[in-house]
Amino acid sequence: QLQLVESGGNLVQPGGSLRLSCAASGFGLDPYAIGWFRQAPGKEREGVASSNSDGTTYYADSVKGRFTVSRDNAKNTVYLQMDSLKPEDTGVYYCAARFGRLSAAGVLREFIYNYWGQGTQVTVSS
Repeated sequence: QLQLVESGGNLVQPGGSLRLSCAASGFGLDPYAIGWFRQAPGKEREGVASSNSDGTTYYADSVKGRFTVSRDNAKNTVYLQMDSLKPEDTGVYYCAARFGRLSAAGVLREFIYNYWGQGTQVTVSS
């Protein structure tokens, strides 16, 4: 069974950067679409970025131009580089996986994904 473990969350000042990692075990990530989601206190979980199985990337409007998703299949790891962080980026960040290539309409929808990590906390505050 595919298992995902996120890391890299931390407390950072506004304008700062963080890189989150999503390490997979059990299966190679090559044929999987990977999504990054976040949940702020009192809010629903939302999709922020995705790397489809063909390498195509997608971003929510709120993070476009600031976040970059990439994958290193040799290390079986997907990364989320977060720059120009804002307080509203605060939340628990999760990575998720689904086998196969997803449609553009589905890549940021949490119900599409069936493997989830435990999450890592990102706090943006001065």
